[in-house]
Amino acid sequence: MGADMRELIEYVARALVDSPQDVQVREEDRRGTIHLELKVAEEDLGRVIGRGGRVANAMRALLRVAAAQRGSRAELDIL
Repeated sequence: MGADMRELIEYVARALVDSPQDVQVREEDRRGTIHLELKVAEEDLGRVIGRGGRVANAMRALLRVAAAQRGSRAELDIL
């Protein structure tokens, strides 16, 4: 179930960055919550976070909706 959400975040992040080969998403299950960690190249961090965190918040909202449709919860950390 978490693999679909991991692929969603990878897809969105790769579309935003200049170095898509450096996008990595790690997934782990924490007490029923799927926890994703997104790692991008340092120079792409600003693109993924966005002005005032708008892009990051939009990605988190998209992830929450995808998880809710599957009856679970998900969180995203950007490293």
